[in-house]
Amino acid sequence: MPDFKKLTLDAQLTALLDGEATPEQKHELEQRLATDEGARRLYDKLRHGADFGRHRLDDILKEPVPLALVRSIKSVQPPKAPIAPRTSRPSMKLAPSGTQALAAAIILFIVGCGIGYLAGASPGAPTGNGTTQAVDDNAGSKNWLNDITAYQRLMIRQPRHIVEVPSTQAEEISNWLTSTVGVAFRVPDLSADGWTFQGARVLLGDGKPVGQLVYTSADGDLISICFRKDPQPPESEDFKETIRDEIGLITWHNAGTSYVLAGPSAEASLSQIAMEVATAI
Repeated sequence: MPDFKKLTLDAQLTALLDGEATPEQKHELEQRLATDEGARRLYDKLRHGADFGRHRLDDILKEPVPLALVRSIKSVQPPKAPIAPRTSRPSMKLAPSGTQALAAAIILFIVGCGIGYLAGASPGAPTGNGTTQAVDDNAGSKNWLNDITAYQRLMIRQPRHIVEVPSTQAEEISNWLTSTVGVAFRVPDLSADGWTFQGARVLLGDGKPVGQLVYTSADGDLISICFRKDPQPPESEDFKETIRDEIGLITWHNAGTSYVLAGPSAEASLSQIAMEVATAI
């Protein structure tokens, strides 16, 4: 094992941050930090860099899983026949020594901390206020999708109360939604795809009225077409697929109106239905 005292100061401080220093080494480093201002500055940079890297990783892990990826995973079929074993060959085991493992761990940690520190200290790096501002700019589009997802889950759990006006009152649905939402529309016929129109609702998405057309299948599944007046939407990709647990969302925009098709995330034809709706509504 390498002599700890022969390591560079940043390597020693990295080991301290990583909990790899012995009690004696920790005591010596803490004494130096108490008296050495340069060592304290280096320690703060390494600590802030590590915190920045961890927070950035947490943000990436919170991103929703693409719907297409989930469907691809679900569509994979197990092999029908056992795979013939390969001819065994002499295997080579790469078993690093304790010294090599410690050195590799220290190098990786230093590289991660350095990247985080450089990203946080660079002039163009976003500050806390800048991050908050970016979140605020996108809050409107995310909030109305959150509301639609919540309403979709509520309807799934209350199948006897999925609409406010039934499909038999077609004229009432047209007049009501057009005057309330401010968007002219037609009710798409999805019967060829196995979906029966049940009626309509009006809900609030990010504080704005949203029209919702509700359909069910013979299997008891439920999809809904939601739309609202949105003359200045954020830059986004049309027919963008997003999955939120059991709910799949496909979004697009046309002629000052934002649309969302919400349905079961496992429904493979959701994208095709969205394209049909876009031409018929």
